[in-house]
Amino acid sequence: MAGTLARAPFLAPFGTRSFRFQWPADLCAAWALEMETLVLGWFVLVETGSVMTLTVFGALQFIGTLASPVLGTLGDRVGLRRVLATMRFAYALLAGVILLLAATGQLNVFAVLCVAGVAGMIRPSDIGMRTALVGATVPPRHLMAAMGISRTSMDSAKVAGALVGAGVVAVFGMVAAYAAIVLIHLAGALLTLRVDAGRHAPIAAPTMPDGGAPPPPPSPWRELRAGMAYIWHSPRLLAAMCVAALVNLSAFPLTGGLMPYTAREVFHLDQTGLGWLIASFAIGALIGSLLMGGLGGRLRPGRTMLGACVAWYLCLFGFVATPHVGLAMALLVGAGIAQSTSMLALAMLLLRSVDQRFRGRIMGVRMLAIYPLPLGLLFAGTLIPRIGYVWTVDLMLACGLLLTLAIGVAWRDELWRSESTGNTLALRV
Repeated sequence: MAGTLARAPFLAPFGTRSFRFQWPADLCAAWALEMETLVLGWFVLVETGSVMTLTVFGALQFIGTLASPVLGTLGDRVGLRRVLATMRFAYALLAGVILLLAATGQLNVFAVLCVAGVAGMIRPSDIGMRTALVGATVPPRHLMAAMGISRTSMDSAKVAGALVGAGVVAVFGMVAAYAAIVLIHLAGALLTLRVDAGRHAPIAAPTMPDGGAPPPPPSPWRELRAGMAYIWHSPRLLAAMCVAALVNLSAFPLTGGLMPYTAREVFHLDQTGLGWLIASFAIGALIGSLLMGGLGGRLRPGRTMLGACVAWYLCLFGFVATPHVGLAMALLVGAGIAQSTSMLALAMLLLRSVDQRFRGRIMGVRMLAIYPLPLGLLFAGTLIPRIGYVWTVDLMLACGLLLTLAIGVAWRDELWRSESTGNTLALRV
């Protein structure tokens, strides 16, 4: 196996035992979550016919974004694996609630919104926690390849979740679909238990001059404040967080929570057509992940993040403008490539700039940047009935593109110059 990995550097992270378990664990969790999003989003839209209710459902899935830094700090204290496995068992339990309601004929929109709200308290933290765990367990020389491979678990999940989820519901019904989702969640949680702890070695307690007891360890809230201060005083981290917040506000809503509305009301597609639209974006993201896994170690993170982000917005402008489904799918593939490239470069910029002891809490704070996503969904849900779909989405994309360019100008010394820290190819440990 070692010889194979030496000949294929892209596969080198699988030489780490922990990563061999984490990748399939992340894959299971991502597949199940994507299947749930598609199945329940379509259920809400069909039952209510309301874009506002659909955007509320999408927003509820991210209601717990504010708790992400706390969970990240908890992961630094008790172990990232322990926290991540607990979260994934919780996903299985909540999916079991939907399965029970569907099997007994009691499933309704109110119940779906309630379960989505509870799941949304922990779901936004999953991406940041798995990224921090990869950073804590994979050797630095293999980290870029590991990040690309890890991202494929989410991107392939969007493809499989969109196509398999829609197909299973259409052929076998909601009960069969959710039985599969529960089993996949359980498999992901059990595999997560086999991953290395991802807990950094504790710092030795200081010896007091008078022989007295050392001071107590800082509280989680103090550690969280330290992480926030770390970001605030690091221009490149602050710039990356601004980019993450901006794309969640203005770009992700279009290819996420609004996609059922786009499929049904704009392109007049059924649930299978929705699956193909989502899969097109996900295929592009998967291509971007594979490219970054193989080539990302030679790219400048700051420049790559900004350039790919601009390309992402341009592809979405084209997607909104075209009335042809085939061209729309092609533009979604391009948007997916740009999105994956931009977000992977952002993650590498963070990991390469952050001291190892802060990775859990910094990636937790990174998840705070998802909080604008539900705000963007609610904004779109409010404006679409008033000014129309095209005007609403074009307004969001135009603001996002202009502000991305403004971030690039404001932090050009940190993000664009080749000699800047934000474009270094070395990992900070």
